[in-house]
Amino acid sequence: MGYFTSLYSSELPHRARTVYMYLSDRSDKEGRCYPAIGTIARELKLSRSTVKRAIVDLEKNGYLTKEQRWRESGGKSSNMFYLKKSDTR
Repeated sequence: MGYFTSLYSSELPHRARTVYMYLSDRSDKEGRCYPAIGTIARELKLSRSTVKRAIVDLEKNGYLTKEQRWRESGGKSSNMFYLKKSDTR
C-alpha cells in the first residue's frame, strides 16, 4: 500500500490533500515542519485563505496538529505542524 492511501480514500477536499502532501514533503522523520502560510500559498499557487481552510480541514480530520511558535522578541512566528502518518491514523 502507498503512503497516502487513506488520504486518497478520505472525503477531504482537494485543497486539504494538496496541503497535506506539501507538508509531508517538507517534514522531518518525526513529521514536523514549520513553513509559513504565505510560503505554502505561494509555492502551491493557492490563496492564504485556502491554505488556512485546508489546515483546519486537516486538523478536524486528525491528519495534523499545529502549535504556534514565538520569536524571542515575543512576536508570532510560523506554526509548527505535526503530521500524523496518513495510513496509521
